[in-house]
Amino acid sequence: MTMILGLTGGIATGKSTVAKMFIEKDIPVIDTDLISRSLLNKGTDAYYEIVKSFSSEILLTNLDINRKKLARKIFSNPQKRQILNDIVHPRVKEIVDNEISKYEELGNNIIVIDVPLLFETNYQDIVDKTIVVYTTKTQQMNRLVSRDNITKEYAQMKINAQMSLSEKVDLADYVINNSFSILDTKRDFNKILEDLGV
Repeated sequence: MTMILGLTGGIATGKSTVAKMFIEKDIPVIDTDLISRSLLNKGTDAYYEIVKSFSSEILLTNLDINRKKLARKIFSNPQKRQILNDIVHPRVKEIVDNEISKYEELGNNIIVIDVPLLFETNYQDIVDKTIVVYTTKTQQMNRLVSRDNITKEYAQMKINAQMSLSEKVDLADYVINNSFSILDTKRDFNKILEDLGV
């Protein structure tokens, strides 16, 4: 029986670092962020629906979606964020289901789904266990400002668009504290694998 793990965390808490640790152990990771991004590519059904909903002002001159402009619109407006989620999330889930089936057929005992909005979009219903990667609020803010080269105000808007980290931690089966060194993160990661009998 294949075990499906849901990996999540807040924005800029280090989820990608943990995802890489699973990949290094030859455990497949289905990255819903990558899937979402591919759905915004020119010519997809989602692309046309997004342009129809947000108008051509979100397009670059080559007609690609200006992702930064779209992000600013959705992070400053919960209704617009919901419109985008309604377009993208059902399509992402369909692709995730297909990927799970593929990895099950290949005989993988564990499959990880990397989902930033795991609890917000009810992915906990399709996974067996959840892992939350967290860090302190200060570190999260500093990492996000530095990583995305944005203001603290805009970073706070992005953080506020997600369920709070403390709520995610309360809902998680496992927690990885990514506030300290990579060695500490790795230790938490290895403890989880040990507990799962990997």
